[in-house]
Amino acid sequence: MIAFLKGYIEEKKEGIVILDVQGVGYRVEISSITQEQLESAGSEVKLLTYHHITDSDERLFGFFSSDEKALFEKLITVKGVGPKLGLTILSGLPADQLIGAITGSDTATLSKVPGIGKKTAERIIVELKDKLAEYAASVGVTPTGSQEASVSGEAISALESLGFKKKESEQAVMKAMRDSGSDDSSVIIKKALASLNK
Repeated sequence: MIAFLKGYIEEKKEGIVILDVQGVGYRVEISSITQEQLESAGSEVKLLTYHHITDSDERLFGFFSSDEKALFEKLITVKGVGPKLGLTILSGLPADQLIGAITGSDTATLSKVPGIGKKTAERIIVELKDKLAEYAASVGVTPTGSQEASVSGEAISALESLGFKKKESEQAVMKAMRDSGSDDSSVIIKKALASLNK
């Protein structure tokens, strides 16, 4: 397993860097975050690597910082998120914003990343929210997506799963939140259901 590579930048283009390590050229795929940290061709660099091996393929993914690598390794544990998509996610959002979106159940922000639909965003949140919460607190990242937004989102999707249309679910939830002043999703769902069933 290749843990890191230290060598000279032979070539650098979007998403890829070729590293010359004692005469051997390694093709390493990188995120835009790492790309911004790298200097021009000819300069020496040390990249932490993730060595991805499948039956038909072998690829190296490189990271400038251990935090970025750790986040990548967490992302690819999510079902349906492979290394390529993991790198795209890291390129799509700054790390603290990404962690904030996951810990704050902010599917809207996550869904803005190319290649991530609502379903994938929800799966990432479900699988990583608790795993990242402690880390987020230790580095001082606050969850994005207010409590109110996540409660309304939860209530709306609960009503949709009961067969109500998105628009009527949204209206009923907003009204229930205004009337009750509560941020407890079960209270909101009951109130919204009552108004929809009138």
